Amino acid sequence: MKKLLLIFLVLLSQIGFSQFGYFPNPNQGDIAGGLGLTWIDNQPHYTFHFRPEIAFANFGVGIDLNLEFDTQGNLRKENFNEFSDYLSIIRYVRYGQKHEETYVRLGALDYASLGHGSIMYMYNNSPSYDTRKIGLEFDLDFDKIGFETVYGNFGQSGVAGIRGFVRPLKWGESAPIPIISNLEVGATFATDFNKYAGVIEGTYIDSTNTFQIEKDKGATKIIGLDVGLPISLSSFVTLTPYFDFVKIINFGSGTAAGLMLDLNGFGLVTVRAKLERRWNGDNYLPSYFNSMYEIQRFALDTANGSFYSKAAGLNAFKDVGNGFYGEILVRLLNTFDIIGSYQRLDKNPKSGLLHLAADISPKEGSYVARVGYDKIDIQGEKDLFTLDDRSYLYAEAGYKPYVYLLVSLVYQWTFSPIRDADSKVIDYKPQKKIEPRVSFMYPFDFGPKQPR
Repeated sequence: MKKLLLIFLVLLSQIGFSQFGYFPNPNQGDIAGGLGLTWIDNQPHYTFHFRPEIAFANFGVGIDLNLEFDTQGNLRKENFNEFSDYLSIIRYVRYGQKHEETYVRLGALDYASLGHGSIMYMYNNSPSYDTRKIGLEFDLDFDKIGFETVYGNFGQSGVAGIRGFVRPLKWGESAPIPIISNLEVGATFATDFNKYAGVIEGTYIDSTNTFQIEKDKGATKIIGLDVGLPISLSSFVTLTPYFDFVKIINFGSGTAAGLMLDLNGFGLVTVRAKLERRWNGDNYLPSYFNSMYEIQRFALDTANGSFYSKAAGLNAFKDVGNGFYGEILVRLLNTFDIIGSYQRLDKNPKSGLLHLAADISPKEGSYVARVGYDKIDIQGEKDLFTLDDRSYLYAEAGYKPYVYLLVSLVYQWTFSPIRDADSKVIDYKPQKKIEPRVSFMYPFDFGPKQPR
């Protein structure tokens, strides 16, 4: 049952460090592709991948084609068994970047957030590579007012959210008020229209391999109010204190207060840090729509007929307890990326949630080292780094014999979908992948040369 409750997938091999909002620079691009031999569930598969990214001024596009063939030359079924699998070859099309005046992204949503993240934070609409989806982020900032939106899946009813905000002290004819003129007040509404989003009780019917819903609270609906004040301490340091209130309709409510630090050290170092204190009432969870949500929403264990839904878990939560959440993202010399976050609730010794990632791949270097590790329901130090049904691991180490050629070994402890008779995903199971890989990587610049 733990694997139904707690699965966290961050596919670093495909998504990179998008928490930093990293894309190729305007009029530049990267072409990456290669061949490998992967063992999936102890069965060998030949792999081919092709992943170019190209940027034209504010526009960008990313392609992600991954093919896996068994030893008889048959394409693995999970590669293309849904119409969305074909559409998701185009990983994303975008205009601008998050927090700019205009930002649009269509395709895979890796880390979609609204506001400070008390309702939706780092939401991932495609947590498994075998079940990729097409979603949308659309933000507009008119300085005095603006909005952020997220839509999770155009293929079926699912997660959607909108946050509108206003900067009231910027209205009027007077000059901006020092320090407090950037005060921002926001309101958020987010929901999930998926038919399993509000399931509280139900029965698995083995004879027809179906699930009968017996008690359903309907679409999940969450509202929130927030206030934040970005304070520019210098031209490269911003500190933002904030406060959020959240109510999950038909369930509980909670509040959070925190500080965010943004530091941009002239391209030498970029730091984003966040420390938050959370006060959680009964039947409430902060950041309800998160990286795990698409898997946590509903999962059915056909072996014993049990099921888990996030709504059922929420309905049962009493005396959850308050807690802390902290994260830090560091980029050194635009080369070394390090990310870490951790959550712990005061009264729950099994509430630890850890995310670690690092990418040490100098552009002109001869080596590549990437690792991403997630562990959920952590109980103690001995439990931190054991691989089980509460863990995800991605690791790649490689050497460049030539500047554009990479020979590497990839290891993944991940999850694959389990489908019912109608090919609907009803559960996920652990999956181990080991892949020796040869990749070709070529950065290019097709824009006009800038005068020195």
